[in-house]
This record gives sequence, structure tokens and C-alpha cells, in this order.
Amino acid sequence: MNTQEQFVKVMSECRALFVKKLHDYGAAWRILRPSSLTDQIYIKANRIRSLEMKGVSMVGEGIRPEFVGIVNYAIIGLIQLEKGYSEKPDDMTIDEVVEAYDRHAEEVLQLMLRKNHDYDEAWRCMRISSYTDLILMKVFRTKQIELLDGETLVSEGVDANYMDMLNYAVFGLIKLTFGENDTEE
Repeated sequence: MNTQEQFVKVMSECRALFVKKLHDYGAAWRILRPSSLTDQIYIKANRIRSLEMKGVSMVGEGIRPEFVGIVNYAIIGLIQLEKGYSEKPDDMTIDEVVEAYDRHAEEVLQLMLRKNHDYDEAWRCMRISSYTDLILMKVFRTKQIELLDGETLVSEGVDANYMDMLNYAVFGLIKLTFGENDTEE
């Protein structure tokens, strides 16, 4: 499989879980402000880093579900940036939510393809732990942008950081799914 096919496969797994949770919980996340979503991504990335450092999970869930969570929270973040948060979680139909998910997933795929072209798939030579660190760095950048109310001088916005976090999480999932861990320490 090429990178685009691997990306689509991994994203389809993330989407399937998202849709199942949408069925079970509805769009309860619609009440979350973007800053809360940034914190949720931080929790996931910090847990991955903790598991990478400790080498063992005390609750029985590994790194993979946390990367899936980052993907889905990043897309939720993109939806919230686009639509704004809501006081009521039922302001979007399930079809509208899924359409928004798919549209943002496609935007992120296209961004990844453009960057992958320019960087010549350098991510394949990186360790999964580097993706974790880069996601955490992007979280802290996002928190700073949020503190500045988006008023940056030269930096991209929160949306670009969510897209980058999502792509790093997908790279981790690709390596975990397709057994490309040969660059791991």
C-alpha cells in the first residue's frame, strides 16, 4: 500500500469508532470549547508519552487507542473552530456531523499529500516517539495561540496545529498498523 492508501485505511478505522460513539453519546462534544479539545489531545498525547517511557499500561489500553483519540479529537476541534461550540449538543444532525468529519478528514489528507511530496516521506524515518513529542509541542503551541486569542504575528492558527497533530497521529497509526517500527529505539 502507498501512503495515501494507508492513510485512508487508518482514517476509516478512526471514523468507524467516531460514528459508533456518535451513536452512543450523540454529539455531546458540541458543548466543548476548542481549548477543552486542546486539553483532551494533551491528555491523550501525554498518556502515550508516559506509556512509551514506562513501557507498561496499568489500565490495559495501549498507545494505539490514544492515537485514534487524537485523530478524532482533532477533527472535532476542526468542526468546533468552523461551527463554534454550542450550548446544546443536538444542534447538528448525525448526517451533518459525519459530513463535517469526512470533509475535514479529506482536507487533512490533501494537506498530508502536499507536505509528503515536499518532505519526501521523511516521517517514515522517524520514531513513533518523535510523533508523540511533536504532537505535545503542537499542543503547547496551540495553548499559546489560544492565550493570544488567535492574534499571532507570523504563526499559523489553531486549525493548522490540529491538522498537524492529526497527521502525526495517523503516521503513528500507520507504523503500528503496518509494522513499520524498524526506526523505533
